[in-house]
Amino acid sequence: MAEVWIADTFRIFPGKHGEDTLWGYSDNLRFGNGRNADEAFANQFEDLVQPQMPPNVKPDVYVKQWTDSNSVKGVVGAVWFETVYQDERDPSGKTLYAIYHNENYPWNFPYDTESGQGYIDHNWPRGLTGPQSPAAVSRIGVMKSVNGGYKWENKGIFIEDLQSRMILKPHNSSNTFAGGVGDPSAVASGDYLYLFYGEYGYPGKYDSATYDPSLEWSGQCISVARIKIDDLDAPSGKAKRWDGKEFNAPSDGIGSPVKSLQIPLESGGGPSSAPDKKFHWGPSVSWNTYLNCWVMLMGKVEAKSWVGSSIWISYNFNKDLGTGDNSQQWTKPALLLDRPGHILWYPSLQPLNTKEDIENRYTCTRLGKRARLFFKDQAGPYSEYLSEYIIEFEK
Repeated sequence: MAEVWIADTFRIFPGKHGEDTLWGYSDNLRFGNGRNADEAFANQFEDLVQPQMPPNVKPDVYVKQWTDSNSVKGVVGAVWFETVYQDERDPSGKTLYAIYHNENYPWNFPYDTESGQGYIDHNWPRGLTGPQSPAAVSRIGVMKSVNGGYKWENKGIFIEDLQSRMILKPHNSSNTFAGGVGDPSAVASGDYLYLFYGEYGYPGKYDSATYDPSLEWSGQCISVARIKIDDLDAPSGKAKRWDGKEFNAPSDGIGSPVKSLQIPLESGGGPSSAPDKKFHWGPSVSWNTYLNCWVMLMGKVEAKSWVGSSIWISYNFNKDLGTGDNSQQWTKPALLLDRPGHILWYPSLQPLNTKEDIENRYTCTRLGKRARLFFKDQAGPYSEYLSEYIIEFEK
């Protein structure tokens, strides 16, 4: 859940905006206010505020708009806000950068040979809703608001995987993604915004004749990229992915995942395109002022269609994520919660409505000794967001 404090108001940004080949068009991206987190989360849908969002545009318009400085920058596909970074240089607190998850398909974003953008409908893997449904491609972008979230401008793509790295039939049978990068969580450290995300693409050019599942696995799982905060107004091509030694891989290039967060092959881990392999996904990262370290929650896929009943936790004790390989030094994930028979999605830690949390302006990216566990719980055809547990950390 993306959220910020603006003066004495706690503001959350739930929902989805834009066209979706699989699920249909949505204009449900909203924001809700409260004097604390509990009040904001208690808002009913009809109480939420609808911001002014960038328009959905056709693929040819989307590709060309970045060469015209005067054009309104629209979006192609659907977007969800995953993190909102609040510009510390604005004393009003109203300058916000939303890091969004964006999904597309060959049907709504066909391949453009000149730009290399878009996707090719050939041997495309199936999606979540049946044999004829398409798998999505995820990528990550940036929007900006200067009035606290009432109006947003699209600033462009943070990172993405291009067509050549999509994993196609017959090898992709997991009913997840065709490839791409998604489900991000972003935190500031020094002059950079660090992006933790799921990597779902092939670590090279996919070729069905030479496909190697162990090679696919080696390049996937939770990964890290970064961008200078000063570059958020024009992010395209500016971010760098971790390449195994430093932040030097291009924004659309091949990075290296956090090795300690990968599930070993001998323990049942494997590529995200396989229907029977395990991998961690969906990171949510926060700085913990009590532990004086970074905390990451994540999900775990154990079967096709994102099936997985558990939430896991990891720690990184380096406040400065930019020195050496500090951004990679995460502890081996430990089990936090398991609900057999359920599918658990999008775990995060959320602030409480205590005096301490309100005074410290805690959000999901900065928390203290106690926090609320928040996740989506799916049981059969029914799903809901739950907040039934309080996490209390001990040193």
